Amino acid sequence: MKYLASLALALAVARATPVKRSDPLGIDVSDYQTDIDWTTVVDNGIQFVYIKATEGTDYISPEFSSQYTGATDAGLIRGAYHFAHPDESTGATQADYFLANGGATLLYVMLLSNFLLGGWSADGITLPGALDIEYNPDGAECYGLTASEMVSWVQDFSDTYEATTGRYPVIYTTTDWWTTCTGNSAALGANNPLWIADYASTLGTLPAGWEYTSFWQYDDSGPNPGDADLWNGDYTGLQSMAYGYTV
Repeated sequence: MKYLASLALALAVARATPVKRSDPLGIDVSDYQTDIDWTTVVDNGIQFVYIKATEGTDYISPEFSSQYTGATDAGLIRGAYHFAHPDESTGATQADYFLANGGATLLYVMLLSNFLLGGWSADGITLPGALDIEYNPDGAECYGLTASEMVSWVQDFSDTYEATTGRYPVIYTTTDWWTTCTGNSAALGANNPLWIADYASTLGTLPAGWEYTSFWQYDDSGPNPGDADLWNGDYTGLQSMAYGYTV
């Protein structure tokens, strides 16, 4: 095991490392972004990325593997996210689907024990998986669930993910959706880091339960592929997030 851990560290160090900066800039991408030039992304100052892996219980992004590998080769801190469809199955079912079909695909990570695709590894470059829970693209805004049912669904996903990985997933949402569809529940704020979408020059009101946001998606476009994000802190804090330390 010591040999495998040393091999993992050596391979990680051997990869490109972007220049470290305060308030690291990031992006999030999905299957809508193809043929990403990761060298240019790094040259533009990006230091982390979230990549869509799965949606519901029957969709795996065809771009995920190449995007994840490309981001890692470029030296970015990276993580995977799942787009929720609470009307299709339980939270636990979708967490299991995410765990089975997303996350790290690199050889050196796969050599480590107790690691599942879609999971998390305390390697300093893998962010905890994220749950994208937001407006329904295909129907009722709250997917036909009551506020209490929605909170239970998100908690079910979160608990299932944590039971496997030892980390609670990041929750991506908007204050408007969270207020409308969970009754502005504060139940998740104690354990789950927040990734808020708020397209404005200054950050607005956060959902109940969170005193601060870990990630801020502040624009849906820019000079880089996908959406524009900001980490709330410095690069050391971002690495700590990836290692699993409290930040």
